[in-house]
Amino acid sequence: MILHRTILVSSLIATATLVGCTAPQTTTRSNGGPMEPTTTLGHRDPIVRSQLREQALDRLVTASSSSVPQERANALEGLLEAPSRLAPIAAIALTDENEGVRAIAALVAGKANLRSLTSALRPLVRDSSPFVKASAIFALDALGEKVDPTPLGSLLFDAESTNVRSHAAFILGEMGDDAAMPMLADAARRRTPGSTVVEQKLLELQIAEAMVKLGDRRQLDSIRAALLPSSPDDLEATALAVQIIGSVNDRSSIDRLIFLSGYGFDGPKGPPMPAEVMLGVAGSLGKLGERGGSWVADKYMSHTDLLLRAQAASVYGNIGRQENLGKLGVLLEDQEPIVQVAAASAILDILGGGRR
Repeated sequence: MILHRTILVSSLIATATLVGCTAPQTTTRSNGGPMEPTTTLGHRDPIVRSQLREQALDRLVTASSSSVPQERANALEGLLEAPSRLAPIAAIALTDENEGVRAIAALVAGKANLRSLTSALRPLVRDSSPFVKASAIFALDALGEKVDPTPLGSLLFDAESTNVRSHAAFILGEMGDDAAMPMLADAARRRTPGSTVVEQKLLELQIAEAMVKLGDRRQLDSIRAALLPSSPDDLEATALAVQIIGSVNDRSSIDRLIFLSGYGFDGPKGPPMPAEVMLGVAGSLGKLGERGGSWVADKYMSHTDLLLRAQAASVYGNIGRQENLGKLGVLLEDQEPIVQVAAASAILDILGGGRR
């Protein structure tokens, strides 16, 4: 799911806190049986792969009409691999009651080049939600439509929320116009009134990522610096920095990520990194072409925490190895829909959606 890390999903739809890394705990399926870490799925059989792909697509289509906003939003992201399935669902989602879902719908409309949604996107540049407004500007620009980007500057500088400012920075990075570089640099120096130190740090990292996307690789230094937390308060920034490294294809940081996986707060012998960070490292390494991290996802695919199971599924997708399809087939039948959606999206990451 290429939009999995966007600010608006975490701020509007789901809330998750980084916790200490605990030992994996076994969970059970809805039928009461144990969640097995492997299955005999014949991933080399093209018929089996095709059937699994269809099951994943069906699960995402079903989730797109869930009563839970996070499931609807994540389903939209997962369907990016199948634009023809995505188009009618995104059209409905553009009018969703939840602003996070509307914003994700606009983002995927632009990412998937859904030109049929142009007329539905235009009113959203006046949406009451700044997240939706920014995403609609991105989508129309991506579709080659004339759109005024000025509101993005206002959101970047004047919004009272670091989440809104971060989303505006993310959008500017995605739009790819390096004329925004000076504006982003100025915004990085402007503190949001009332924000915490952690919130401000997350904003600075998001701005740094946008500037890297626009060509300023010097910003990688500040992103890399966040990889080594000195206290638990730094963990959110570390988790974000880990994901950014994978998103911007910073292969020179591969050794840093590997080191981080064995690093504790008091050095290599200190307490281990939280599960979320360990999974993030494995996922980013997978994006960077280092595909040996399946063992990390294996540790958490049966954890009692549904968010860790979902993240483990996403890691399998980042790694992209077809031999993990059996594990994803198990997670596709998890008792929690959020995990099912993550598994379905990962299956499409590995197999593609058939572009249908």
